[in-house]
Amino acid sequence: MRPLALSELLLTELQRVDGDASLAPPLNRRLYLSLRGAILAGRITAGVQLPSTRDLARDLDLSRNTVMSAINQLTAEGYLTARQGSGTFVSETLPELGPLSPVRGRRQAQPHGANGSPRELSQRGNLLTAQSGSADFEVQPFAPGAIEFAEFPIQLWQKLQAKYWRSLDRDLLDYGQEGGYMPLRAAIAQYLSLSRSVRVTPEQVLITSGTQQSLDLAARLLTDHGDEAWVENPCYWGARRALQAAGLRLKPIDVDLEGMAPSATDWQLGKPRLIYVTPSHQYPLGHVMSLQRRRALLQFAARQRCWIFEDDYDSEFRFGGRPFASLQGLDEHAQVLYSGTFSKVMYPGIRLGYLVVPTDLLPAFNTGLYDLYRPGQLMLQAALTDFITEGHLNTLIRRLRVAYQARRDELARRIQRCLGDRVQISGQESGLHLCLLFNAPGVDDEAIARAADAQGMTVRPLSRYFLGAPGQRGLILGYAYVPTERVPPWAQKLCQLIRDQLPD
Repeated sequence: MRPLALSELLLTELQRVDGDASLAPPLNRRLYLSLRGAILAGRITAGVQLPSTRDLARDLDLSRNTVMSAINQLTAEGYLTARQGSGTFVSETLPELGPLSPVRGRRQAQPHGANGSPRELSQRGNLLTAQSGSADFEVQPFAPGAIEFAEFPIQLWQKLQAKYWRSLDRDLLDYGQEGGYMPLRAAIAQYLSLSRSVRVTPEQVLITSGTQQSLDLAARLLTDHGDEAWVENPCYWGARRALQAAGLRLKPIDVDLEGMAPSATDWQLGKPRLIYVTPSHQYPLGHVMSLQRRRALLQFAARQRCWIFEDDYDSEFRFGGRPFASLQGLDEHAQVLYSGTFSKVMYPGIRLGYLVVPTDLLPAFNTGLYDLYRPGQLMLQAALTDFITEGHLNTLIRRLRVAYQARRDELARRIQRCLGDRVQISGQESGLHLCLLFNAPGVDDEAIARAADAQGMTVRPLSRYFLGAPGQRGLILGYAYVPTERVPPWAQKLCQLIRDQLPD
């Protein structure tokens, strides 16, 4: 290629890279991208000698320093080769690739490889993505608008965090080793012992990024690919995804008014490696596991040498009497791993949770937590410690409980007044959502959810939470983030829509 022709090509490439002048990168970067793109696309072939930096600078009307910066970067990355006394050449060692073009957009519906054939996900990837996205399962406000955090003491929380940033303890800037910030683990242990009857020492508490990470860690360390896991049916979508990602075979166990209800055959012949349960407030139906069922499940786990993962995701919000004691507190054989989160009582993005692990598993879980996830956020953990020990967490929970109960009462009252015996409200004794069950057979809850969405309301069809054929039809209505004064008008609107969709 003649020097002049190459310079003309580079001028064309530079114009291609420029785009919006206000967003364009510096000149040396633009020249680098132009040369690199031309080489990768085959417009400048291997072995071609480049003009001298002085000549290129003159032909392109650039400073020589700009040209040298681009040439030096491309040489360092292997696109160009400098031969002493001869000049600079396009590297002969570049792989023979076809022309490369940038992918437009964030994702493609059907990615293709270099030969045009579709690129395939793994079996696990196909399983995880076959269903709709996680947002279709997340319980969000049934009415639109910004999430409401009026009860959360934002200024106090900022003050507690600022305290540790001012002190700049360098130990808090490191990874979180040995299970997390020990003062926080001690504060959580005391809190769980008093409020949830959990049998725990500070050393047994591991700080995680939430229930998803806790469950993923437990599945990775306690199960093998292809093992069986029992899950409630209907089931929390996040648990389903985490266990499937770990390669487990999920066996759905139906839920009745006493919680997870294994059949006689399940009790006699079942051999799960892990059992996932939400005994204090079954998700999404809201039932509480009876004492008899809890004891039967613990005896079964001890006999089969399998593990129980107790997800205690919102037990703080029980509106009548004290929260029920944990399943872990009844465990005499150390078969239960207990998980909780601060995302429900503080704000979702805090991404801090905890996992209480049997003592003999601690060395393995400490190693697994560090090696797999490299936990950190020690500054945040230190601020949270003060938030708990100074009594702010308990104060916040009391305020939220009052606010959520008022919203729940208003929502339930409107539903009963409008729909009467056409529906049954499940799980209203505690939590952050109501489960509305349709008494009439054959109701299409997905159609109702779509109709609600068309009118600006977010509700979730219960049928989508079942593994296999849905056992019930209904709607899941979140109310935690809806301002109290907005509950009546939106509840009335929702009820009228449901009436129109139900059969006469």
